[in-house]
Amino acid sequence: MRRQTGKQRQMGLTSVEFAIIGSLVFVVLFGVIEMGRALFVVNTLAEATRRGARMAAVCPVGSGAPASAAVFDNGSGSSSVVNGLTTGNIEVDYLDLNGNVLPNPTATFGAIDYVRVKIVGFTLPLYIPFVLPTLSLSGFAATIPRESLGITRTAVEGC
Repeated sequence: MRRQTGKQRQMGLTSVEFAIIGSLVFVVLFGVIEMGRALFVVNTLAEATRRGARMAAVCPVGSGAPASAAVFDNGSGSSSVVNGLTTGNIEVDYLDLNGNVLPNPTATFGAIDYVRVKIVGFTLPLYIPFVLPTLSLSGFAATIPRESLGITRTAVEGC
């Protein structure tokens, strides 16, 4: 029987070390990439609520245009920028002077002082190997004063 030398015992050791360290490096690399993507999505959601609130302030009460504008609609009701964001994730509220939600804004049209657009029920999956976390990104909101709400001097405008 032949006796193994020190070199022969360590021949596969570098492959094992690379497998361990390489997997850690890839987890960190994908984590950095995914956190950058998450930051992009967070900034996009902040812009989405601002766009939706701006549209809600000038479109008639109950119009679907604010939700479409908020999700950067590609014609299908879903976002062309953020995967998984749909018009169903957009909530438009009409508020009185004290910030209370008006339950029937069409009946109390004169009491509308502010419009608020919120992102609700949206989660973002992060693709980090071995971890796979999800971020709940509901709670983004933008509130601005009402403007025309679709009423002009001559007629109601459709948005």
